[in-house]
Amino acid sequence: MKKEILINSTEYETRGAILEDDKLVELQVERSDNDRIVGDIYKGVIKTVLPGMQAAFIDIGMSKAAYLHSSDIGTDYGRRFDSDEFEEEEAPAEIVRKKRRQGIETVLKKNQEILVQIIKEPISTKGPRISTDVSIPGRHVVLVPDDDHIRISKRISSWPEKKRLRKLLGPLRPEGFGLIARTEAEGKSESDFRSDVKRLLRLWAKLKKKGDQSRAPALIHKEAELIVSMIRDIFTEDVERVVVDDKADYKKVISFARQVAPKLKQRVELYRGAHPLFDLYNLEPEIEKMLDRKVWIRKGAYLVIDQTEAMVTIDVNTGRYVGSTDQESTIYQTNLLAAREIARQIRLRDIGGLIICDFIDMYNRENRRRLYEEFKNCFRHDRAKRAINPVTDFGIVEMTRERVRPSHLHVLSEPCPYCGGLGRVLSKETMAMKIERWFTRAGADKKFKRFNLAISPLLAESMIENGANRVSRIMKIHRFQINVVRDTTIQLQDFKVFNAESNEDITDRYKV
Repeated sequence: MKKEILINSTEYETRGAILEDDKLVELQVERSDNDRIVGDIYKGVIKTVLPGMQAAFIDIGMSKAAYLHSSDIGTDYGRRFDSDEFEEEEAPAEIVRKKRRQGIETVLKKNQEILVQIIKEPISTKGPRISTDVSIPGRHVVLVPDDDHIRISKRISSWPEKKRLRKLLGPLRPEGFGLIARTEAEGKSESDFRSDVKRLLRLWAKLKKKGDQSRAPALIHKEAELIVSMIRDIFTEDVERVVVDDKADYKKVISFARQVAPKLKQRVELYRGAHPLFDLYNLEPEIEKMLDRKVWIRKGAYLVIDQTEAMVTIDVNTGRYVGSTDQESTIYQTNLLAAREIARQIRLRDIGGLIICDFIDMYNRENRRRLYEEFKNCFRHDRAKRAINPVTDFGIVEMTRERVRPSHLHVLSEPCPYCGGLGRVLSKETMAMKIERWFTRAGADKKFKRFNLAISPLLAESMIENGANRVSRIMKIHRFQINVVRDTTIQLQDFKVFNAESNEDITDRYKV
């Protein structure tokens, strides 16, 4: 598989695109006004401990308090490992530990200062999620302070290689620290690990000193910026080249690659063309379509993607595709095409949490099994942790995917100020009824008799000029005098009412 990394930088934004076989599969965006904070280490102050939730809220200097669950409290706060060995996921800040449960109130106290690391960015109304299991990722290993275990990434599937890495890392593990071998560690020599561990120990010493000297709340360590983290985590042997369109960023990439992967720095290129780099690869239309609700796939079929706060639903439709043989074969082929595009869209849009995929119903059990295997296989290059359930009799696939930051829909767009993110607005008939009910309440109050009603021209046309003058009817019923003002600045789903005598805005007086 051909794999490339493209890095586009401007004054306000840096974008990193990952291409597989010339197809955009992943986009990372970093903006000056919206830094990535996963991996940042803070010295915080405990504000609230909630035994009923087994959680605490920590002040780390942000507008919203950080959330700490008892499962994210590490060994240095009284937790102990079970005796059995277990493998770890690669994600350095979300190390899943098997602990003996204790009440959180016996471990943490109000106003206590604590060193924490962000493992999930703020999403919607929720603050960041944090862990006391602080860890520092390197190129080949992750350094875990206050630990004494060696773990291997689950993505390294070879047991002989796992055994080799454990044996090799044993003598290199510093006293009082644990090590996690990352996926990139596969096949690497002792010298590669030794230099990585030394660099991480120097970094830990600096931030530990800063933590001891800082007064909480305070930022102790900032995780690497987008460019550096992409080179550290993604620039591996299977990447054919990295193309950077900014000279300063090119030097930064070369400098970091020289430290962590000197053999690969020849694959880094500086783009000097006149046309924008992403235009050269025709990526901008793909990025634009990334926010579309409807996604067309081959042969006229399409997906409908709806994102809510609780979950994401993806519906598969045959559209114009009618097939050439029997119905079951047509549906199976459509579902296969959809499975590949769904996997790509999930990675591209960085969708996380609970995802429900509604494939077209298939009666053949073997077809459902093959669809499930194909769908799982489509995620083989996805770096996020996930769990996928088999296809049900109703064609539903339930899956969860690691969510550490808001999806691109929430980063690149904002809720519509008119519909509030619903995607629909009230109809003209519904608005006319709302206005009638408003005047009914005003009539019951008997305080005003002359009004100026400001509404959009479209709504005015619906209420007055369609042969059934509803405003005249209101005036007749309540013996009001209403002057309709066509205001182009007012949206269809809104209206304003003024006291005609004083020009006072009285809209809120009789609103529900």
